[in-house]
Amino acid sequence: MSTTSESYLVGLIGGGITASLTPPMHEGEARRHGLHYLYRPVDLEVIGRPGTDVGALLNAGRDLGFNAFNITHPCKQLVLEHLDEITPDAAALQAVNTVLVREGRFIGHNTDVSGFAAGFTTVLPGAATDRVVQVGTGGAGSAVASALLSCGVQALHLIDVDPDRALQRATAMAELFPDRQVEAAAPQALPELIRAADGVVNTTPVGMHHHPGTPFDPQLLDGHQWVADVVYLPVDTELVVAARAAGCQVLDGGHMAVGQAVDAFRLITGVEPDRARMREHFLQLLAAQQAAAPRR
Repeated sequence: MSTTSESYLVGLIGGGITASLTPPMHEGEARRHGLHYLYRPVDLEVIGRPGTDVGALLNAGRDLGFNAFNITHPCKQLVLEHLDEITPDAAALQAVNTVLVREGRFIGHNTDVSGFAAGFTTVLPGAATDRVVQVGTGGAGSAVASALLSCGVQALHLIDVDPDRALQRATAMAELFPDRQVEAAAPQALPELIRAADGVVNTTPVGMHHHPGTPFDPQLLDGHQWVADVVYLPVDTELVVAARAAGCQVLDGGHMAVGQAVDAFRLITGVEPDRARMREHFLQLLAAQQAAAPRR
């Protein structure tokens, strides 16, 4: 364990994130390295601010001495116009989930890509990747699409309630991966695409405690597809439970949550975190949270 006299003040900006496990994950790993590290959630719903106020919140945080912020729904794209510098991968995705404050400047990064990819290759080794359907093309969706293509997906179909956003994301991904087939599809095509797919990924907020339900009819799953979700509160979303019941291999959202936290911690502190230890801590936190939840 290393020790340092430097302290870190970090925030998480997003909606409905007071119960997020990211703050205790960061703080727990920091303690193991002897770091003075305080991580505070800045919940838009609690403070009554819209996502478009993310720039004002960054400025206030900088003035108060924050070292960095994680950014989540609905601000991953809204934050872009308020940054002084964006890394090439984040710029290509047009989505940022980590902002470092360095000498008064805001520097945007995206650790969602590596976070999802690490989980995918670990939990679903050898998974078929010829045809994959992704539902949702927002901030997390951009990162997951890039990760899927980086992991070998040959044909990726993107679907969103906003057809223009799906088309824009498909065009951007096709430019980044010119040797792959990346297409936007209408929501009406979802049943046919899922039946023919090797894998299906949910990158919408549907399934979160604040957004219950499933992003599509889980009866479309017949067991031959693998299914991935990015939602981790709860980790056993309605989609994850239904997919397992259908006999599908499943990648729960906890893996991406831990993976992005690992990479964000490294960026913020310059210290190499222990990925396995953070995953174990995440599962402990999740179990404790579930045990404390009121029973119906």
